[in-house]
Amino acid sequence: ARQAKGVVDVLTAKDIYGDNQIGGIIPDEPLFAENEVHFIGQPIALIIGNTYFEAREARKYIDIEYEEMEVVIDPRIAKDRGQLLFPARTFYIGNTDDAFKDCDYVFSGQVDSGGQEHLYIETQGSYAVPLENNNIKVYSSTQGPTQVQRTIAKVLDLPMHSIEVDVTRLGGAFGGKEDQATAWAVMASLAVRKLGKPVKLILDRDDDMIMTGKRHPYSSDFKIGLNKEFKITAFDVTYYQNGGAAADLSPAIMERTLFHASNAYFIPNLKATAYSCKTNIAPFTAYRGFGGPQAMFVIESAIALAASKLNISKSEIQKSNLLKKDDLFHYGQICDSDNASQSWTSLNTNFDISLEEQRIEKYNSENRFLKRGISLMPICFGISFTKTPMNQARALVHIYQDGSIGISTGAIEMGQGVNTKMMQIAASVFNVDISRVKIESTNTTRVANSSPTAASSGADLNGHAVFIACNEILDRLMNTAAEILDIDNKNISLLNEVVCNNDKPTKLFWEELVDKAFLGRVKLSEVGHYATPVIHFDKSTEKGHPFAYHVYGTAMTTVQIDCIRGIYEVESVKIVHDFGNSINQIIDTGQVEGAVVQGIGWMTVEELDYDKNGQLLADSLSKYKVPDIHMAPKVFETIPLKTDGPELAIMKSKAVGEPPFMYGIGSFFALQDAMKKFNPNYKLKFHAPLTPEKVLLGLYE
Repeated sequence: ARQAKGVVDVLTAKDIYGDNQIGGIIPDEPLFAENEVHFIGQPIALIIGNTYFEAREARKYIDIEYEEMEVVIDPRIAKDRGQLLFPARTFYIGNTDDAFKDCDYVFSGQVDSGGQEHLYIETQGSYAVPLENNNIKVYSSTQGPTQVQRTIAKVLDLPMHSIEVDVTRLGGAFGGKEDQATAWAVMASLAVRKLGKPVKLILDRDDDMIMTGKRHPYSSDFKIGLNKEFKITAFDVTYYQNGGAAADLSPAIMERTLFHASNAYFIPNLKATAYSCKTNIAPFTAYRGFGGPQAMFVIESAIALAASKLNISKSEIQKSNLLKKDDLFHYGQICDSDNASQSWTSLNTNFDISLEEQRIEKYNSENRFLKRGISLMPICFGISFTKTPMNQARALVHIYQDGSIGISTGAIEMGQGVNTKMMQIAASVFNVDISRVKIESTNTTRVANSSPTAASSGADLNGHAVFIACNEILDRLMNTAAEILDIDNKNISLLNEVVCNNDKPTKLFWEELVDKAFLGRVKLSEVGHYATPVIHFDKSTEKGHPFAYHVYGTAMTTVQIDCIRGIYEVESVKIVHDFGNSINQIIDTGQVEGAVVQGIGWMTVEELDYDKNGQLLADSLSKYKVPDIHMAPKVFETIPLKTDGPELAIMKSKAVGEPPFMYGIGSFFALQDAMKKFNPNYKLKFHAPLTPEKVLLGLYE
């Protein structure tokens, strides 16, 4: 292969200068396989050519001899064989063993949820450029520049300051570039160090789908107990997380699953145990919701089973168990609001749940082969990294002599609008037109030691850092203005780029103020550092206060099934969502809509199939179905919950990236409701995705 046309070199593990290791949390993932290959798609060698096609052609010259070993792709089998990526964990509150004895109703079942391909528009990739003195500049499509920087330094045996990682923006990520963008940046950088030439590595779509991890599939067992008033008094759940061949971010994702075992409900006796199982599939990784959706699907399935057995509405159980202020979460934090029940009440006020149910009942009575179903989906999602030290951020703010403003943060723009929010914060603090503000690329030299833009915390952490830095500069500018105008600085303020005295405009404008401050040698740059206060968590007791706050909401989903063909449509999704005091309602509403459709896809049509050897069968867009415009709800309404946001949310504007994904879970239960309307003998099953094939089989069960 090295002799093939256009090939410059072929690198393997033998060419690595430092450690052949890219595992972020647990060092169990080599950059290049050495003695064993643990999944189909694991990198073994890197071919470097003058062109992509010449390098790809050279693959044909490489023969590899394999001794085939037994393949495990089922997490339950892996657990039975003791193949765990790390030790199991258990969260609990109360005593479930004793509580079940006093329950009037007890039900058990199994829940399975599939994986999900991220399908970001821009595939994984990076390009690296050699600099002087053995330094390297890396342009990476990553959510975590510092993770990329740290890992390159380790593999290349260089100090971190020799590696500069720069990110302008991403063409989508959804968690798929939090950890798994790292390998490609490391490979490109390794080639740069070896060759001393710029190297670009971009995966094509098929390779991206085969080689990268997805949302974790879970298989779970539950037991739920209720009293005669339908209060959930006990819940016991065991999760079998399919972690794939290496840990990746599975420890943190499994932890998030345990945190959200109870969703938006108060359960006084709860025990949740999770196993992360090692299988021979590409390591599964972060995906919007980060283990929370898998947990919420289980508790919702348990409630659905109980309601079916008791012949009552699922919503009757849901409503009577919603969290209230001062309720205790099973991980030790106290619920600080009634937003769960208030969002349910507001949904009913705005959309009349009972009337919608009556309309559906009337429609179903008039149509034999078209049936509609309905479901309600409350959510409660904690905001913060569950690893406390990651809840910190920095921002660098410059005001230039002409009054323009430059901002560098650790936030990564991936289509969610975080850059716009950073600009809004700065413009708001200085009270200037937003056109004066520029967001620089995210760069590890300007802003070091950043946390990844993930956990819905990008705006909160980086926004607070921007806010702190801007206010430090503002204080200095106000002192300067007070000196120029010879007035008390306590009476000084800025309004629409004009300095005011007791809220009355003076003749001192923004540009002149900045210029005079510069001439007076006033510092017009600042680094803001923010670390989320209050939060803490003790893993030895699995108790603490891990979240800055929670996001709540309730969605009502209606669907329609063609009972001849098994195909379906989402008729409407109507939501009351807890935005707090939104900084940008347009951006935030767009995030809700995108998340819901993505959640609907996970629950309905997105199906990852593997053969017995762990080969991904859905390895291209001709084989893997994602929601298109026809799957979007015909009616989509989102109403903000009328509530004051918490102080720990930036400008009281709550995080919005992940929580609304869970509303999509409602589509699964609405479909099952419609199926029951057509076939009363259909027995509820909790195996997602609920594809049209499964619907058709269920309709004629």
